[in-house]
Parts: sequence; structure tokens; C-alpha cells
Amino acid sequence: MSVLGPTSPDGGAQERVEGFIAPEIPGKAYQLPLWRRKPLLIIGLVILGIYVLLAVAGPFFVDDPRVTDPANFYQGPSSDNWFGTDKFGRDVFARAVHAARLDVTIGIVIALSSMVIGSAIGVVSGYFGGWVDEVMMRLTDVVMAFPGFVLALVLVAAIGNSVPNVVIAVSVAYIPYFIRLTRAQVLAERELEYVDGAKLAGNSPLRVAFRHVLPNSMGPSFVQAALVAGWAILTVAGLAFLGVGIRPPTAEWGVMVAEGAPDIITGQWWTALFPGGMIVLAAMAFQFIGDDMGAETL
Repeated sequence: MSVLGPTSPDGGAQERVEGFIAPEIPGKAYQLPLWRRKPLLIIGLVILGIYVLLAVAGPFFVDDPRVTDPANFYQGPSSDNWFGTDKFGRDVFARAVHAARLDVTIGIVIALSSMVIGSAIGVVSGYFGGWVDEVMMRLTDVVMAFPGFVLALVLVAAIGNSVPNVVIAVSVAYIPYFIRLTRAQVLAERELEYVDGAKLAGNSPLRVAFRHVLPNSMGPSFVQAALVAGWAILTVAGLAFLGVGIRPPTAEWGVMVAEGAPDIITGQWWTALFPGGMIVLAAMAFQFIGDDMGAETL
């Protein structure tokens, strides 16, 4: 039981609880540092920062990934070749660094392009409704009936396996995720009062949809984009591993794993392990970032 005690110097009453006077403590409540509150986000950003640094500056400090040296084939990891050499004597570390620029860029481009296109379609579908929504949702259902990897595989086989075609194919596979997500957000946003105010102000339906509703519906889409970037890196590497996506001699992580997989049997484990590990770390970094952003959004 608590009772009011004597007044404080500033005239306010202090609370007495079981004989103890609890003073009023001014100031803000203590908050844990960011690395304590969001450790996964920090880990993901650190890993991603290292990859970006490798992608931007790495190629200027490592050897040309296309240079072969038959006299030094299958050399294990050492101070001269950190990741060893492959069957052609090429430096695995140099190839992995050059591949970082390609794979990380591809993952981010696929995520952003899928988000932009999918969000635009989703806001039109959700805001206007009616037959527009019905047609777009049925087409989205058709696309989503195929697993993303299988759809990307079919599209790459149909349009060709150049880098731009791989980006287009994988982007198409992930666009429906953003359409569904944005549409759901828009269905809730369009019922709010600020939308009615924008209409009364004389804005056209398209302006209301894209200028007012869409920006307020994009939070979950940014979270999804971080996750899709990681999935896209895995998908592109998987296509290359199967020989359908990016092809040798391009320095790409999936290509390197495909070329190094047979070497594991004969004991040259490093040719596949290191590029495979870089794929895992890159995908993990984006997943950590997306998961922590999603927890903040909820």
C-alpha cells in the first residue's frame, strides 16, 4: 500500500512505499546501445559492409581472375594465395573478390527492381479494386503457382543466360511477392482519413494512389527487399551451378562452386568451399538485416 509523503522541494508530492520515499528522477529512461538491442542487424551490416568494400575496392588490389598459371594448379591456401588455386592455376581469392562485385550487385538490383515493379502493380490493384484487382491477382496467382527457382530456371533457358537475362528472369520470379504485400497494405491504407482528405483536395486517383497511399505502404516492402536480395544471390548461384545461368569463365560464386565441386572428391576442397562460404555469408547478412527490420516494423 502506498501513501503520499511530504511534498518535494518543487511542490510535487512524493510517493511513500512501505516507509521508503521514491524520489522523482528527471530525464529519459536508459536505453541499451544499438549493438545490444539489434545484434543481428549489426552483424548483417558488418558482413554486408565487408562485401561492399570487397566489391568496390577489391578488384584493384587482387590479380586478374582470368589469368592462368598451369605450373601452380591446385595449390592449397597459403600466404601467397589465401584461398588456394584451382585446376587452371587461377587465384581463387581473386576470383571470389571479383565475383563479390557481380553477385552482390545482382542481388541488390533484383531486389530493387522487383520491389519497384511489384509495388507499382500492387498499389494499382489494391487502390482501384474491382476488375483491375481481379485480373492482376489471378495473373499473380498463376506466376506464384511456380516455385521461384523453377520459374527463373525456365525463363533463363528461354531467353538466354547472359547477366541481364538472369537479372530479368529472377526479378520476374520475385515480383509477385511484392504485389501481394503492397496490395494488402494498400487495402488498409485506402480506408484511412488522409486518403479522403487527399481526394477532397482535388487530387486525381492516380496521384492519391502513388503520391499518398504508396509511400505509407512501403515499410514492409523494404523488409521484403532485404530478404529477396539474399534469396536472389542464392537463386543466381543455383542457376550457375546447374549450368543454366551465368557461364564460365565469368567469375561468379555459383560458377566457382560448380567448377570446384568435382575437386572435393580428389581432396582439393578449397576450390568449392570458399566461394560457397561467401554465398552463405552474403545470404545470411541480408537475412539478418531483413529479420531485424521486420521485427521493428511489427
